Amino acid sequence: MTNLLNDPVHAARKIADFLETLSGMGNLELKSHILACNGHVQPDTSPHAGKTSLVSSDSSHTPDSPSSSLPCITVEFTGPDTPLLLARNGELLHAIEHVAAKILRLEPEEHDQISFDAEGFKANRDKELFQLAETGILEVRSTGRPYSFPPMTSRERRMLHVALSKSGLPTASSGEGPRRFVVLYPVGYEGVAAPVSAERAKAIRNSFRRR
Repeated sequence: MTNLLNDPVHAARKIADFLETLSGMGNLELKSHILACNGHVQPDTSPHAGKTSLVSSDSSHTPDSPSSSLPCITVEFTGPDTPLLLARNGELLHAIEHVAAKILRLEPEEHDQISFDAEGFKANRDKELFQLAETGILEVRSTGRPYSFPPMTSRERRMLHVALSKSGLPTASSGEGPRRFVVLYPVGYEGVAAPVSAERAKAIRNSFRRR
């Protein structure tokens, strides 16, 4: 199947239609602001204006261009029902984003080309992840024992692996499905691969789309 982000304007309208349906069927009081690539705002001429704000895309930008280190499409939710999106560590927010990725026919490794957020939830979560990384590094170095982090989404695990790579300590993911988590190990711990190299860490950063 074709990745619909090759036509960001069309992809943004597909997301807008999906969100309008979601709000209607779920009786959710939410407004969504959709930003496609360069973020140049244009008037919303869709029949659903007022609930969903749709903005334009720079036609020179594609998911393979150098600027693709940022999400091609971002969605920001506001409104009385945003707390529902953020309950249980953003469970509903992540679920909506996952469905949108399926609608746009994104492969798992392309998921970071879109980003859904509300009330700065992901920005605050990113700060927490870096704080968790520092805590884990100190714990492993002081005790000489592995340190297991709480279960996280795939995006959060990628961020954590990158944050931990600077320590020179090896990391690995463990568990299945939504219970999957990252483990940080002491250097030389039996059965664990060598730490992520600087080159590998750089490659992970380049493939990771900021949110």
